[in-house]
Amino acid sequence: MRTFAFTREPLDPASLRQALADRSCGGYASFEGWVRDQNEGQSVTHLEYEAFEPLAIKEGERILTEALERFGVEHAACVHRVGDLALGEMAVWVGASARHRDEAFLACRYIIDEVKHRLPIWKKEHYRSGDSGWVNCERCAAAVSAPEAHDHHEHAPALEHAHTPGHAHAHGHEPVPARALVPDYSRQIALKEVGPGGQARLRASRVLVVGAGGLGVPVLSYLAGAGVGRLGIVDGDRLEPSNLHRQTLYALAEAGRPKAELAAERLRALNPDVDVRVHSVRLDAANGAALIEPYQLVIDCTDNFSTKFLLNDLCVQLGKPAILSSVYQFEGQLQVVRPDRSGACLRCIWPEATRDGLVGNCAEAGVLGPVPGLFGSLQALEALKILLDLPGQLGDELLVVDLTSLSVSRVRARRAQECREGPCARIAVRSGAQAASPAPDPAVELRFHDLSEALRQGFGIIDVREPREIAEHPAPAERVRHIPLHALIELAQGSPRDGERPLDPSAKYLLVCASGKRSLAGAQELRARGFGLVYSLAGGIAALRRHAPA
Repeated sequence: MRTFAFTREPLDPASLRQALADRSCGGYASFEGWVRDQNEGQSVTHLEYEAFEPLAIKEGERILTEALERFGVEHAACVHRVGDLALGEMAVWVGASARHRDEAFLACRYIIDEVKHRLPIWKKEHYRSGDSGWVNCERCAAAVSAPEAHDHHEHAPALEHAHTPGHAHAHGHEPVPARALVPDYSRQIALKEVGPGGQARLRASRVLVVGAGGLGVPVLSYLAGAGVGRLGIVDGDRLEPSNLHRQTLYALAEAGRPKAELAAERLRALNPDVDVRVHSVRLDAANGAALIEPYQLVIDCTDNFSTKFLLNDLCVQLGKPAILSSVYQFEGQLQVVRPDRSGACLRCIWPEATRDGLVGNCAEAGVLGPVPGLFGSLQALEALKILLDLPGQLGDELLVVDLTSLSVSRVRARRAQECREGPCARIAVRSGAQAASPAPDPAVELRFHDLSEALRQGFGIIDVREPREIAEHPAPAERVRHIPLHALIELAQGSPRDGERPLDPSAKYLLVCASGKRSLAGAQELRARGFGLVYSLAGGIAALRRHAPA
């Protein structure tokens, strides 16, 4: 139910509240704006309200509909007085009921803010000095203190805002200044490149962020703070304690909860004006196009190659700009893909997608928190440049930054011939198949309860983990060669390190890692290079520990 109305009669909050009662709703919040006896240092005697009612009612109904759709509330209403009001009378009432308290609170707050800014309502303040004058409520509301939300069910947070020069009425809460709860974009609006027009563009923008981890946290935080109108979050992972040193949006006590949901809660608290859409799934070839289509810009904050190449392919097909970033230990890279401007894409630099596992992710290779934080901030900056059409946007180039030396380089990325000839037919084929993660190949993966069994069968065992991992959890067998995966690939290419024995293309090898992912990628890569008897230990060292006798 939604109701917007004007009345010349005194408001009865009890009956208004009763109209929103619903047994399916556990949360209710309301706002009451009252006429107070002073404003901006002048003593007030009474107020008059006028409105262009036909337009105001139509726009008011639209605001209530937006609140229902945006916050998922069941019922919302707003009633505004017109005519002459005495001191202490209620000038405006807003109420919302929902299944949960947060939705009711946010909807109530949204309604009163939008009513203030969008409706043709004027008031005339009569002062004891004899002065008076008509003012639009949008201007006067920004200059007064906030009334507080009146009724709270389920301990709903207090709602602070002012539509009239009123005073607050609350149960068990101290008044909070309105300005603390109203998004303030004045610092970025002060930039001549932004201004009010740019802020309006941001509010109308729709951005999809894929990944809410080390890169995604600064991207989401800065875009929400900037006032981007709609943010979509795609992430199918749950928070782990090891994430927190670089994913500072979350708390240790929240470990185990879906990251996308946690991020949405933080962003809504940071800026209630932002419409946050949660997609607690992994983006893949089956759902990718549907997830991307409603948005105008996509930001890749993932940590695997298959998703990065898939995002690139889908954005090229759909004509959507994409901002890609990857981090490895102390360095990272940034690329902006602009198919809408016939720019180079990821495959123009790397035609073949790198197998997941060949390059360690943060869990395997290690990372300091500020490294993804910096590159996520750069992604957010490039996103704002695109949304605001600012100068200095990253073009057909790859930005590479080494944070140990603070060196910055730019690699020219020229549009490939296949892309110049049309919508890139190779992408149309690969996005549905090769861009996806390779499925475990039973002909490549082998299972053993212990490595001594593999040794008896004539396998040479190569542990492709990093030295740090091996020191923490040594391989439970003798006669194991320790060659990190990147060095193993170099060895297979004929570039051995000093003192390293070459690989025998006719020998049987069993690659092992922590969980079986890197070893599988390494085995597939070596087989593609002519090593036909290379296998991967299914489940890795973790599987051996599970089968070890207690």
